[in-house]
Amino acid sequence: GPIDFESSGNGQQWTWTVFENVTNPPLEIIANPDANGENTSETVAQFTALQAGNPWAGCETMHGADIGSFMLDETNSTVTIKVWKSVISDVGIKLVRADSWSLGETKISNTVVGEWETMTFDMSSNEGQLYDQLVVFPDFDLNGRTQDNIIYFDDISFGNGANSVNELTNVNAELFPNPVQESLNISAEGMIKELEIYSIHGDRVLLDNPNQNSFQLDLSGLATGSYIVRILTVDGEAIEQFIKE
Repeated sequence: GPIDFESSGNGQQWTWTVFENVTNPPLEIIANPDANGENTSETVAQFTALQAGNPWAGCETMHGADIGSFMLDETNSTVTIKVWKSVISDVGIKLVRADSWSLGETKISNTVVGEWETMTFDMSSNEGQLYDQLVVFPDFDLNGRTQDNIIYFDDISFGNGANSVNELTNVNAELFPNPVQESLNISAEGMIKELEIYSIHGDRVLLDNPNQNSFQLDLSGLATGSYIVRILTVDGEAIEQFIKE
């Protein structure tokens, strides 16, 4: 069932540990401060992202308890969560195995403020693994917070959302020079919200949030080899390959 933070449901009595948030104020379970729109439930979780906290400040369940062990497959790899935020920033979801291995977080940005919004995460790349921990990053903002931000979240559900997940539109992007030695110029049709670079083996070696149409990356520290860059813009996604000489 959903993690709904109700007294008769899941989440309220779990052990939620806050991390990377300076003094790590605990996750609070409170009465829904805005029981309207997409979330009229009685109880929700409140996370306070401190201005001095890290962008990846978050909260996690306890290994071996709380959510329990579960296999992720095509029947449950679409995760939805209801959030209420006062700022636009990414929300991240991460699934972790008992040995603390993880593929890393999946992030998408909220699109509204001051009201509840249901966010949908495609976690299909995590399928085929047995997990026992859930991690939530309510305010993943690499640009840095200008204030303490209070985020409410609720109703985390696992299901099959094949008909509800919006596929990203392919957009054009340009990389030059290619091959590259030190600096790689990147431009796209729309504003680039997020950029990831992966090795040919699938290891992520760089993550950036440029928030502009074109910019230059210093790749002098990368080893020689082939890399794949994923560019997420306001209009869609581009996947390109380049060679580091």
